[in-house]
Amino acid sequence: MNYDYFFKGIAASVIYSLIGIVILLLAYLLIEKLTPEKSWQEIVKNQNMALAIVFASFILGISIIIAASIHG
Repeated sequence: MNYDYFFKGIAASVIYSLIGIVILLLAYLLIEKLTPEKSWQEIVKNQNMALAIVFASFILGISIIIAASIHG
């Protein structure tokens, strides 16, 4: 077994995963800045289920876009 390809594959997976997580966090922070209220406080303290569903769908949508762009 050629371990060189194996470790390069693992390193590439880790790097792409970290890049994807950073992009997702940046997108979340951008949406957080654009909305008039603090979304996390609204979801947790006021238990706004509609806002939680909107942010969950936003995170899933951005994650799908990031995965598609990394996959090629």
